[in-house]
Amino acid sequence: MRGDRVVDLTAVASTTSELLDRPDVLAVLRDAEGRKEWPLQEVLDATLSGDASSPHLLAPIDLQVIKAAGVTFAKSMIERVIEERAKGDATKALELRSRIDTVLGGALRGVKPGSPEAEEVKRILLAEGLWSQYLEVGIGPDPEIFTKAPVLSAVGTGQPIGVLERSTWNNPEPEVVLAVTSDGRPVGATLGNDVNLRDFEGRSALLLTEAKDNNASCAIGPFIRVFDAEFGIDDVRRLTVSLHVDGPEGFTLRDSSSMSEMSRELEELVSHAWGSHHRYPDGFVLFTGTLFAPTQDRDEPGSGFTHRTGDIVTISTPALGTLVNEVMSAEAAPDWRFGIRELIANLAGRGLLGDAPR
Repeated sequence: MRGDRVVDLTAVASTTSELLDRPDVLAVLRDAEGRKEWPLQEVLDATLSGDASSPHLLAPIDLQVIKAAGVTFAKSMIERVIEERAKGDATKALELRSRIDTVLGGALRGVKPGSPEAEEVKRILLAEGLWSQYLEVGIGPDPEIFTKAPVLSAVGTGQPIGVLERSTWNNPEPEVVLAVTSDGRPVGATLGNDVNLRDFEGRSALLLTEAKDNNASCAIGPFIRVFDAEFGIDDVRRLTVSLHVDGPEGFTLRDSSSMSEMSRELEELVSHAWGSHHRYPDGFVLFTGTLFAPTQDRDEPGSGFTHRTGDIVTISTPALGTLVNEVMSAEAAPDWRFGIRELIANLAGRGLLGDAPR
């Protein structure tokens, strides 16, 4: 984006993966000659109206691996423990929440993961029979880092987001997403929705992949804001992220969270994803975790929150823009068809592959 124009820079770098790896990425974004350009408002209008015949926004990543960190906020950590104890049954959550929050809430507040204090908390909770695998990754030495979705499968703003039909307890997970280069440098940030099926993961953590990786279950956008002198990773730490859910029956949910409440440093999360133990030749993006686990009753008292088809989920922060998606079932969402072979064919057809390396 340059002002109110969207500029095509594929003649300089054919993928965002390649672009973000360039040492001169800021100069390219500001000054490189574009192949084409369009008014931003026209692109946004086409994006939000679903007009795929006109230039529109996709997820702002391509070849990057999509990684995610879990249980990085104390509040959501407690909700994961509740899911586990409830075995995925939302009707048991209210009673458990009151008891577990009373015992764990104060014990976890301000504890630095991996510290001697965290080890003492673990010892006490083990003695009380309240230890959990979620507390292990929440306050233990190693965070939860997992692969959220396949390369090229993320949807962008304005596109449907999918929830499995057979899930009866689920919610959005609004998160800040870091864009990281192939040599492990965070170079930008965007927004994401790491949709969560609480009933599946609550029944067993081994169902994480089935809970997290489904058709259209990963939304990223609207843009990547590349770090520069005016906005960097320290600014990400100070962001406040807002969540709005507007249901087709008139239900509304409004909430916000501060990145300052994270229990781990962003660089720590990156170092557990990338290092001598693991490289990513095309870079990766990293969902940094969420504070949100909505508990507001949507139907009967004590039933908590779960999505309905037609929910409009809006995730926003002034520094990164707004990611908006409509909820539908993963089974009904448009199939994921544009994979790596399709991308290579697309780039070749536009003459963007260049000479093969020798």
